[in-house]
Amino acid sequence: MYKHALAAAAAAAFIHLPSTAAEVVTQWNFNSLPADGATGTGTTAAAIGSGTASLVGGATASFASGDASGGSSDPASGDDSGWNLTTFAAQGTGSGTRGAQFAVSTAGFENLVISFDLRHSNTSARHELLQISLDGISFSDFALFDADAGGDRWYTGRTVDLSAVAGASDNASFAFRVVSAFAPTTGQYAATGVGSSYGTSGTWRMDMVTLSGTAIAPVPEPGAMALLLAGLGVIGTVVRRRA
Repeated sequence: MYKHALAAAAAAAFIHLPSTAAEVVTQWNFNSLPADGATGTGTTAAAIGSGTASLVGGATASFASGDASGGSSDPASGDDSGWNLTTFAAQGTGSGTRGAQFAVSTAGFENLVISFDLRHSNTSARHELLQISLDGISFSDFALFDADAGGDRWYTGRTVDLSAVAGASDNASFAFRVVSAFAPTTGQYAATGVGSSYGTSGTWRMDMVTLSGTAIAPVPEPGAMALLLAGLGVIGTVVRRRA
């Protein structure tokens, strides 16, 4: 009797035990589907999950090697493409307006984290601004990154934790942007390379743009909760009798 009651309660508890492991909601690696062995081709379709990648503010893009300059964190060596952005705003204008936008539903997920890799050319803007939107229309500045190690290199694992942002979780209209920004307090773009001058034709190469989160635990139905409580009650009774 004791073993049967324990098994029943344990099974009920297992069924409703929420998963706390983070998982990828959506990821863009920009590699060709199917793989073609050419880093100059690629796609903006999500490699995992679903979402939309687009350009904002007049930026333009092509595909280029994700293996170059030390390489991104993409394990697809030899077929590793990056999304190569250019045509940025003129010096002293348009801070926070040109770059890439990613729209992805976070329905069913919480504890969200955004991560991405970005390669700066020497004449590109040194500062990258991450903006978020809860309605897919209006964006707010959230995190500023500084390519302080210089240009012609990848900055891998840029990470932003959104777990404390009310409204980001379980939101079908969530979106975020990575855009060029003025150096703090200057009103001017700083060039990434030491001794270089900022230019609108400088490039940012993006890879492994990822939104991760944990699944929101479902609320147990009343019948299932009653079964769990009944099973635990039986265990308590049996334990008391055996004591």
